Amino acid sequence: MTELNDEYFMKKALEAARQAADADEVPVGAVLIAADGKEILAVASNAPIANHDPTAHAEINVLRKGGAKLGNYRLSDTTLYVTLEPCAMCAGAISQARVGRLVFAAVDPKGGAVLHGPRFFDLPTCHHRPLVEHGTMAAEASNLLTGFFRVRR
Repeated sequence: MTELNDEYFMKKALEAARQAADADEVPVGAVLIAADGKEILAVASNAPIANHDPTAHAEINVLRKGGAKLGNYRLSDTTLYVTLEPCAMCAGAISQARVGRLVFAAVDPKGGAVLHGPRFFDLPTCHHRPLVEHGTMAAEASNLLTGFFRVRR
């Protein structure tokens, strides 16, 4: 039997990130896990180019799918795995959705908003703060992003 742990779910997020890269989107993937810690509610990747939508980040896409599956915009006690530190827009959506736990792989000193930039969850105006953990499979996620941009520069 497969052990369902952070590495297992982050591998699923990395698979989604690779699919984004194959579609010429920035390779970021996300997986939303139910409160039971076992059921995958949704998997998504970046798709702003394909969707002609600047908000179609992996996190937003996975939250939309998860909310639709649960029939509720509140995703309390869920866990969100994402391959890159969320930006301010995504951090705001994570807070609004009441995600219980956020696990991200690579840090993003330039565009991230959890450990960098505005540190969204530390702001006094943030109404919900998920438990935040980072670093799971960070090297793999970082290498995927670096390779993607190296080809384009």
